[in-house]
Amino acid sequence: MLDLKFIRENIELVRKNLQDRANKLNLDELLKLDEKRRKSLQKAEELKCKRNQATEEIARLKKEKKKADHLIKEMRKLGEEIGNLENKVSECEGEVNRLLLLIPNIPDSSVPVSNDPKDNKEVRSWGKKPEFDFQPRPHWDVAGGLGIMDFERAAKISSSHFALFKGQGAGLERALLNFMLDLHINKHGYKEIWPPVLVNRKCITGTGQLPKYEEDMYRCDLDDIFPIPTAEVPLTGLHMDEVIEEKDLPIYYTAYTPCFRREAGSYGKDTRGLLRVHQFDKVEMVKLTRPEDSDAELEKMVQNAEEVVQMLGLPYKIIMLCTVELGFAAKKCYDIEIWAPAQKKWLESSSCSNCGDFQARRLNIRYRKKDGKTELVHTLNGSGIALARTFAAILENYQQKDGSVVIPEILRPYMGGAEKIPCSPS
Repeated sequence: MLDLKFIRENIELVRKNLQDRANKLNLDELLKLDEKRRKSLQKAEELKCKRNQATEEIARLKKEKKKADHLIKEMRKLGEEIGNLENKVSECEGEVNRLLLLIPNIPDSSVPVSNDPKDNKEVRSWGKKPEFDFQPRPHWDVAGGLGIMDFERAAKISSSHFALFKGQGAGLERALLNFMLDLHINKHGYKEIWPPVLVNRKCITGTGQLPKYEEDMYRCDLDDIFPIPTAEVPLTGLHMDEVIEEKDLPIYYTAYTPCFRREAGSYGKDTRGLLRVHQFDKVEMVKLTRPEDSDAELEKMVQNAEEVVQMLGLPYKIIMLCTVELGFAAKKCYDIEIWAPAQKKWLESSSCSNCGDFQARRLNIRYRKKDGKTELVHTLNGSGIALARTFAAILENYQQKDGSVVIPEILRPYMGGAEKIPCSPS
């Protein structure tokens, strides 16, 4: 969330931000409500001061055994006016806060300004696209030939756009999770968390998913809690309403969780296989840092995610997102896109974002500096990485002519030393 004082002092910057992000929020409505709130608050304070003076005068007159009926009548009238003004202030504050929650973060100056996703900037690439002496098949066909996934039975027990892994497919999914967690914990220095996957409205609003993306959320209506769309939500919310000592920063967290997204408005897009499923597994990275450290910590986070893909031997490229593609809470974001040869397209498998103090303001996460003053932390999050599309990319990049799939070398110890998933449907 942006600070209201910052908005008042930088109206044109905020207005441009809304335009660059294709956000249609009416900033003038917010400013008018804020002005109305401030004027009503000022008038109420003036009347309270007047009422206090009247109260003192009434006390003096009573002490002197003089009549104070006219002042008592005036004080009652002031009380009614103050009550009406306070109601106006409360109504305005509620609407101002609602609108504030709909304003996205201000992009970093290095982010490409564009309303066209084609203007995302490629930063670098790694790896060589595989060459085949046969026509490579898409991952859903490869998985079907191996007997390691079953979309029809997943739909039977749940609904469409869910996946069911079985046999060595389940083993490969688990191997990926364990490999990534081991890497982030043992080499990159993250602390593992096993969080709840149901969170309350305050937590998910604090990280910026609500109210912006509520239509994409699953929701348990009875308790008003939400299955998480990413472990970013509980990991960032861990320190909600807390003050952290400066010496304890930066904080690095990682977690495996299933993630749940309704993908509302995306029907008809990427309907085959694992490209757009409602539940998928992901290893997430979250950092809480001092403001002056967050830019460097973002670059390190991207490198942490890159190392996962490199160790899997998958060709990828790094994209810096332009303003219209930038996540609501992010001020800067890099995507890692992995090559899928059968589909001849790049699959987004990781997003790493610096959110500045945007989430920390909503969640009230501060740190105490050495001089005793407190300041909002900066929060960062990144996929380390998402498994659905990574799983798909492994099947497509490592498929063999006989229908088998070579297991990436780094995963073999996690799969009992197996080198291949043989073509033996079951």
